[in-house]
Parts: sequence; C-alpha cells; structure tokens
Amino acid sequence: MWKSIPDGGPERLVALADGVFAIAMTLLVLDFSVPRELGSDQYDDALRELIPNLAAYALSVLVLGAFWREHRRIFGYVRQIDGQVITLTIVGLSVAALLPFPTKLLSEYGTEPESVAIYSATVAALGAADLAVLLVLVRRPWLREAAEPPEGFGLFVLDLAVTVVVFLAAVPLALAYGQAAIWLWLAMAPIKVTIGRRAQRAG
Repeated sequence: MWKSIPDGGPERLVALADGVFAIAMTLLVLDFSVPRELGSDQYDDALRELIPNLAAYALSVLVLGAFWREHRRIFGYVRQIDGQVITLTIVGLSVAALLPFPTKLLSEYGTEPESVAIYSATVAALGAADLAVLLVLVRRPWLREAAEPPEGFGLFVLDLAVTVVVFLAAVPLALAYGQAAIWLWLAMAPIKVTIGRRAQRAG
C-alpha cells in the first residue's frame, strides 16, 4: 500500500464518499421522536427536550457538510488514486459514519466533559484523514491533475490543518473545563475567514 501504484480514477471512491456522508447525515435524525398521546403541557415539554438534539444536529450537519465539500474539492484535483489514497479515504469515511454517535452524546450528555472531548476528537480525526490525503497528493504529483488550487496547495493544507489543530486542542481542554472547549471551536471562525481572504487574494 505504501508504494504509489496508480489504481484507476477516483470516480468510484468519490461515489462511495457521497453515499457515506448522505447516510451519516440521515442517521443524525433517527433519534428524534415525540411520544404519542401527550397532553398540551407534556407535548410542549417534549418539544423543549428536543432542543439540545436539534442544536447538536445542526452542528453535525454543518461539520459533515463542510467536510463533504472539502472532500469533493480535494478529489477535484485527483487524476489517479493509489492504495494509500484509498486507505486514508476509507479511514476518513469510517470516522464520518461514526459522527452520529458523538452527536448523540453531545445532545444527551452535553454537560459531561467526556462528551465534548469525544466529539472534538472525532472531528479532529475526520480532518486529519482529509489532510493526510491532501498531503499524499502534494507529495505525489503523478496522482494529480495538472491544475492546482488558485491559492496553491500551501493555503489549502493550512486551512485543513487549522481544523485539525483546533479540535485536537479542544480534547484536553474539554476534559479539564468541559463546555469551555466549545469556545475554542468558535475561535476557529476568524482564523478560517482570514485564510479564506488570503486565498482569494492569492487566487
């Protein structure tokens, strides 16, 4: 697997990724339910109890949607895949398929430090898999198309690396301070905006 032997185009791998991301997003809503035959007060309480689920659902849809977009962008520059690209992609897709579980932990036990830490670690692992695929492509130009990102691969790698570093740093922070780690997730937004602006200027 560590020798770069081209193994055809990326079409089937991209199709597999599309399916996994679609299924993972669908699994996020399977636990949403309201008991039947409730009175008005009980019905209102049941809807209020769904708010944490909806918040965690919205967060995970945003995460999965962003990673699906990045995955499509990465593979837009792929002409040939090899064993390492396949393996790293499968690892990333397995993490994407796992995300509904930490999402449930976050919605039902969001005050527990372990829930925030597990969610952070999952997102970091998902980003690390995408970053690893991108780095393989940077080091193996024979797998790539002739075109490059308008901003170059350097800023593309940096953008993904920021996600990995932030969510990885959030793991020990969550274990020590609980939900305070979520503020670190939010702190990533201005960094991403700055990188995006630099990418636009470079492009």
